[in-house]
Amino acid sequence: MNDNSTTSPQTFPPIPADDLQRTLIVARPDTDAGLRHIGLVGDTYTILLTGEDTAGRYCLIDMHIPPGGGPPPHRHDFEETFILHEGEVEATFRGAKSTIKAGETIHIPANAPHQFHNVSDQPARMLCICSPAGQEQFFLEVGVPVATRTAAPPKLDEAQQAAFRAKAEALAPQYRTELLPPA
Repeated sequence: MNDNSTTSPQTFPPIPADDLQRTLIVARPDTDAGLRHIGLVGDTYTILLTGEDTAGRYCLIDMHIPPGGGPPPHRHDFEETFILHEGEVEATFRGAKSTIKAGETIHIPANAPHQFHNVSDQPARMLCICSPAGQEQFFLEVGVPVATRTAAPPKLDEAQQAAFRAKAEALAPQYRTELLPPA
């Protein structure tokens, strides 16, 4: 038996040069007046990093979910990760419900139906990473500006809720999102 099996080192392309046009970003959601706080479906979402900040790789959103809050069932063609910092939420993934508590992380694969809902009596706070970026633009287009990270969005009556839903459904496809009927 001839043993001439030598392993040659694997080569990888070089790491690109540092892009000096990109800068360090520090997001301070409770004090940074330049951050945008968006009221949406009863929740408040603070845009910490946009696709513009990350060369389109991802966006980062600080979510304040009051008791009873959370989006309707939906799905989209991008990855989404939630890191729960405070409180707890009930996550529904492909019809199965799970309780997610502070300190836990869930990941939603692209295209999978899901939603989350705060069923507790305390607010929940989580970070949401969407990759690639773009979801933050959808939130900015359909939501309403609010003053702070925890400010409640205006209450909507039935007609306003129907108008919001119609606007969200009309815009969703351009942001690779599909709103689903309630389970």
